[in-house]
Amino acid sequence: MTEARRGIRGWSAARRKVQSRIRFTSLRLRLVVVFGLVALTAAVSASGIAYWLNREAVQTRAQNAALNDFEREMQSHVSTLRPNPTQEQLRVAARRMAEGGERSSVLLVAEGADGRTVTGSSTDNSLDGFSLEDVPASLQKAVNKRQKITSGNRHAYHVYWQRVIDGDTPYLVGGAKMIGGGPTGYVRKSLASEAKDLNSLAWSLGIATGLSLIGSALLAQAAATTVLKPVQRLGVAARRLGEGKLDTRLRVSGTDELADLSRTFNLAAESLEKKVDDMSAREEASRRFVADMSHELRTPLTAITAVTEVLEEELDADTGSLDPMIEPAVRLVVSETRRLNDLVENLMEVTRFDAGTARLVLDDVDIADQITACIDARAWLDAVELDAERGIMANLDPRRLDVIMANLIGNALKHGGSPVRVSVREEGEDLVIDVQDHGPGIPEDVLPHVFDRFYKASASRPRSEGSGLGLSIALENAHIHGGEITAANSPKGGAVFTLRLPRDAAPLIAQERDDGDTEDTEGDVQ
Repeated sequence: MTEARRGIRGWSAARRKVQSRIRFTSLRLRLVVVFGLVALTAAVSASGIAYWLNREAVQTRAQNAALNDFEREMQSHVSTLRPNPTQEQLRVAARRMAEGGERSSVLLVAEGADGRTVTGSSTDNSLDGFSLEDVPASLQKAVNKRQKITSGNRHAYHVYWQRVIDGDTPYLVGGAKMIGGGPTGYVRKSLASEAKDLNSLAWSLGIATGLSLIGSALLAQAAATTVLKPVQRLGVAARRLGEGKLDTRLRVSGTDELADLSRTFNLAAESLEKKVDDMSAREEASRRFVADMSHELRTPLTAITAVTEVLEEELDADTGSLDPMIEPAVRLVVSETRRLNDLVENLMEVTRFDAGTARLVLDDVDIADQITACIDARAWLDAVELDAERGIMANLDPRRLDVIMANLIGNALKHGGSPVRVSVREEGEDLVIDVQDHGPGIPEDVLPHVFDRFYKASASRPRSEGSGLGLSIALENAHIHGGEITAANSPKGGAVFTLRLPRDAAPLIAQERDDGDTEDTEGDVQ
């Protein structure tokens, strides 16, 4: 059973460690994601701007070079043509212009001698030829439109251009008309090489963006480790402090915010340890005072009890040796002596619980026989109904179970009245005992305080027959078994006290012993 307990505790510790690591990884993941998003945004923005600027520069450079060549070739070859040239003359001039340019096609358009439009192209009439149908109508209109001569415009015709896409290939189409009624020329230059360069640039920028994202993730991982490792140590220290290890301290290094946080934690832990030590010292002094007082009271109480027993025997013998006038006083002294004796015994028991010196003496008992013996010893057989099957065995402390049942049944008889019903049942590995009376029940405002020491439900009735410690002692005895006692009101009337105990308290003792050994070997967080 001890090995099983150790295995369960080890599994629980491993589960807590994994859960802590999951939470730690989650925070780390959030930091990495934030770093990644920032780096991705910066990289995409920079790459987009760089691509746009390079794209404009490449296209503008190619466009200007093509148009300048076209304008120069127009002046060199077209200006020498006679009016109303033939188609062959236009074709020859167009070929010469194309040979002087760079990967471009030229188309010349003029008015023939018969008044019809004559065209000449530098390319053959094939599928990739350049004809007037390949020139956008808007560009033709702009090229052939005569501009008004002004001080700011000294020429009637200008060079115009337009970018078009034929299939998947981008082209630059430009055109100009010779001044004085000469031919109109058009040029078409392929921008495929520039587009290919821009695609290569886009791929390069994309790869650079991906590499920057990976680099930022690695940097974020390193930064998260640097930041979260002290936070993890702080979390471990806080858990140890919460477990009562008040000497836990953090090792402080550096002057950053995390170092200040560690210093603040150490100061808080030191202050808390000092206050707890002071409170423990005062509590220990209080316990020692109560224990010493209880022990000191037992000696005179023993003598007083002996005298009161003699007086009580005289009263019961009815020999007439006592004056009838003092008989009530003698009975009061006997009653109060018993009450004082019970109070001293209860105080000593409470002192043992507070000092942590109470121990279990386990034995295998039949629950029904144990409760019957408790009832019989106090002459409650006529006032208590027991509903318990024989043979329900439990490994617990018989004396402490007797104390619990005596307090619960006695409290029910005193405040609820008879008959008091005691029922026993099994729920899994637990033993459940219900003690129900038939009284008025417990007021709702009193229920949370029924187990408090010396609690009085009414301030106008400060004195009672009991010590005010019975239910508190019963609860402590249940706790030392690893059990619990709850109080409630029954729907049918009356109060119900429910005692729940494990059927075997031996593993609890072994666990307390192992926890004590483990606590001795644990060190501080550094």
